[in-house]
Amino acid sequence: MKNYKLNAENLSNISERITVPQYDRKIIKTGIVHVGIGGFHRSHEAFYTDQLLHDPNNKDWGICVIALLDFDRRIYNTLKDQDGLYTLVVKELDGTHTNRIIGSIVEYIYAPENPLAVIEKMASPEVKIISLTITEGGYNYNEANKTFDFTNPLIQHDLNNPNVPKTIFGYITQALKLRQSQGLKGVTIQSCDNIQGNGHMIKMMLLSYVSKAQPDLINWIESNVSFPNAMVDRITPATTPEDILKIIKTTGIHDAWPVVCEPFKQWVIEDNFIEGRPAWENVGAQFVKDVVPYEKMKLSLLNAGHSVIGIFGALMGYNTIDEAVNNPNIRTFLMHYMDEEVTPTLGNLEGVDLEAYKKSLLDRFGNINIKDQIDRICSESSAKFPIFILPTVNAQLQDKGDITSAAFVVAAWAIYSLGKDEKGKGLIIKDAMQPILHAKALESTANPEAFLEIEAIFGLLKDSKPFVEAYTTAYNDILKHGVEQCVFDLNANI
Repeated sequence: MKNYKLNAENLSNISERITVPQYDRKIIKTGIVHVGIGGFHRSHEAFYTDQLLHDPNNKDWGICVIALLDFDRRIYNTLKDQDGLYTLVVKELDGTHTNRIIGSIVEYIYAPENPLAVIEKMASPEVKIISLTITEGGYNYNEANKTFDFTNPLIQHDLNNPNVPKTIFGYITQALKLRQSQGLKGVTIQSCDNIQGNGHMIKMMLLSYVSKAQPDLINWIESNVSFPNAMVDRITPATTPEDILKIIKTTGIHDAWPVVCEPFKQWVIEDNFIEGRPAWENVGAQFVKDVVPYEKMKLSLLNAGHSVIGIFGALMGYNTIDEAVNNPNIRTFLMHYMDEEVTPTLGNLEGVDLEAYKKSLLDRFGNINIKDQIDRICSESSAKFPIFILPTVNAQLQDKGDITSAAFVVAAWAIYSLGKDEKGKGLIIKDAMQPILHAKALESTANPEAFLEIEAIFGLLKDSKPFVEAYTTAYNDILKHGVEQCVFDLNANI
């Protein structure tokens, strides 16, 4: 079998072995600029858009991806070398793989190399949507005071050097300023990140930045820019060398950076697009008036569940999520947490079979073919816990509900932040707040409450007597007996 490098020139030969785009990519116009070049965008929004582009009435919705950060150079170079093409590998529950080439990315820009090109592309009249996957930490939100963090050195750089920005806020502000000065129409800014009210969040953070960077632009933004909320869902683990080799071996296609994902996908979007939108509903997305019930359910159950499994699994020495969730002690704990502490906070979910949804999560987490790395799930936990776990805690405290399991999870995170699993093996901790997490974790070995003093994460939770008592008890038990024994004991008392 002859091998082919994945690029536009070889697409016709590749089509004999694998599903490829059936539309003419040369006539596709860029209607979407997407910031964030990682795997999730390529398994989700880019996938939906690729399916839509097969309808000739939708040729105006190609995607230009922006590699925003310095360390995005490698993936940018890969996409550029492959003409924006990549393989999407769907790992089914039965172990089979479904491969297809995605072609919706038709342009790509490396921002550190050419900031002006990014600004001009965002301001282009043909661009109707600027979408984002910048991770929870990318919104520059301070949990303690619920405000934009102007102390961030990168934000300070953008305020002082507006024409060569480094953050999403600097880029969007300059692009909107250019649109205004040229008398162009507005644009929709669409978050695709795991944040409740993600549209509200990006609007609040952007306007906070603009209030200092370009205050005369605020009224124009209020009138000409929309910020729809959305709930996104598709488990997309990091691509491994084995994934790359398997594609070569089974198809003869050399793809330097394929994307792997689960079969499940969901995209619920508030229908609030100021200058038009793709008909994503024709390929499986759902447009609604109010996203809140869906996103709250997903963040509090799926994303929180991932964090629970990740922290416990890391301490127990597991490498992947499926290994950890197939431990019956972890599985039972997670179900109890979802049933007794999360479910009471969700309210009425009309049209949702909540019990079936929770069961489906366990099946998805346990997909042995996905092999989602635990260190990926645990990365940037300082940005995830305030969004996935702590809203449940605060709601339960307000209603005088049970917070035992959530307090246990926070205690396990504090011990995880010491940097070693229960066998003494070093953990790979990727977190912007890792230095302070580690310092407070060390303090906590003598005074467990020290970890809760990180106000940027926990706010005023340290002042809650019921939570502190539950957390301290859990911390001391885990430190003494280990997380698995403690989880077993908790489950025995259910």
